[in-house]
Amino acid sequence: MLMRTIDNVGSVVLDLCYFMGSVGLFVQEMVVTLFSTRLKVKKLFYQMSYIGIGSVSIVFLVGVAVGAVLALQSYVGLNRFGSTQFIGPIVFLSMTREFGPVFAAIMVIGRAGSAMTAELGSMRISEQIDALQTLSINPFQYLIVPRVLAATIILPFLSILCSFFGIVAGYVTAVYLLAINPDTYMETIRANVQMSDITNGLIKAVIFGFLLAVIATYKGYVTRGGAKGLGMSTTQSVVLANVTIIAADYILTSLMFTK
Repeated sequence: MLMRTIDNVGSVVLDLCYFMGSVGLFVQEMVVTLFSTRLKVKKLFYQMSYIGIGSVSIVFLVGVAVGAVLALQSYVGLNRFGSTQFIGPIVFLSMTREFGPVFAAIMVIGRAGSAMTAELGSMRISEQIDALQTLSINPFQYLIVPRVLAATIILPFLSILCSFFGIVAGYVTAVYLLAINPDTYMETIRANVQMSDITNGLIKAVIFGFLLAVIATYKGYVTRGGAKGLGMSTTQSVVLANVTIIAADYILTSLMFTK
């Protein structure tokens, strides 16, 4: 029993090491390709449009819902202590520091990240990627770099939109539904918010965009096993990307906002 447990733990550790090493080599090849070949600009803009413009509507809905709920829940808690004037800073800081970048990343993972994995996986299974290599076309230049670069560039803008929609929804909820004085609401925001709260949130979004795109493209690129393997790769991509974003959010928050 003990030996079996040790074998299982060792197998998990070896699989994790293999995965991390494979992802590291994948990222290395992508970076080398980015700086040693000509960027496919048209494909970059297409991916930016697909990832960014196509995700605006869902980011809008999520931002509005989160901002309104934040205002309501903050009011419930702060009203017990007579501190409802601080609803504004709570909503603003929560959206710019955390919920804007995180929810924008999660929505992009569900909508565009899964599509990246499925598209690249189907190309791998149908041997289209092998055909590109046979024609001396670098698949990283053609398929990987535009997607990763597009997600890294566009996610900060989606984070800004998500934060903005949430802040506006929080303001409307607090002022028109909860009868909070609008001047007090805005004044407490100006007094308690710093520019670093916004810039650090955007740094988070850049890192999240890179991470989710790397995971999505990697899982699609190494897909094996036909239709069943494609389904497993897509599922694993979404789950792994979400877990990675949550873990990275904790690490970045501890580095940026704790003193």
